Amino acid sequence: MDPMFLPGVESNPHPDAPYTALIGAARASGREYPQIWHLFAFKPHATQHLAQFTQEILRGDAPLTPGFRELIAARTSQRNDCPF
Repeated sequence: MDPMFLPGVESNPHPDAPYTALIGAARASGREYPQIWHLFAFKPHATQHLAQFTQEILRGDAPLTPGFRELIAARTSQRNDCPF
């Protein structure tokens, strides 16, 4: 995976952030992961609302099923050349 454009963010995760552990696990297994996890790990207090918003949009009550919303997000990410 290519490094992100913000090396200071990528190299300075907050040690107690949940995403810090997720990044470590993904790296240890050689899996790709969303680069936004670095931002979530860098400033967990500031980004917790973005994470909650994303979960609500993808999995909250809505006319479209969560699976279909995930499919839309995956297709959008693919078109933007962004792993999802």
